Amino acid sequence: MGIHHIAFATPDLARTHAFYTEAMGFELVKVVVGATPEGGWAKHVFYDTGDGALIAFWELHGNYDLTDGALSRAVGLPDWVNHLAFRADDEAHLATAAKRWGELGLDVFEVDHHFCRSIYTNDTNGTLVEWCTDTRPFDETDRAEAARFIADPNPPLGEGPANAVFHPGDPAKRPAWLS
Repeated sequence: MGIHHIAFATPDLARTHAFYTEAMGFELVKVVVGATPEGGWAKHVFYDTGDGALIAFWELHGNYDLTDGALSRAVGLPDWVNHLAFRADDEAHLATAAKRWGELGLDVFEVDHHFCRSIYTNDTNGTLVEWCTDTRPFDETDRAEAARFIADPNPPLGEGPANAVFHPGDPAKRPAWLS
């Protein structure tokens, strides 16, 4: 069973819209506007992420205190903890996404996780977004290790991504909606 949509609040819908259409290449497909139970109103905007899945954002109007839309930083965690990972079809898709981000002056962090490869950047809300492509299927060794580690209070530490590469973005290329 797949996910229909995941929804998040945003403090700046215009910047969020620009990021998810221009940097991610998603299509805006629906906007629903309505009253909220607390007496305000809201826009609920939906973007097609591919394969029938959607990501949605709330623009809230009323007595709401949304000053930080970052999924991790807003709750005191580092960016890499709570993040959004989107499926890249293959290495070519990953390369195209990295090129698009670079052309927009975004920082790009690239990691080979030894079962998938990923690129990361932050959206305009401060949430880490990822494009990820599988490089091999999970096997019985992966499943057995997962079964051992899930309940182990002191599992052995794995090796970190020794081949991680950071590609700093060029601030001169960044469009106004990124500032």
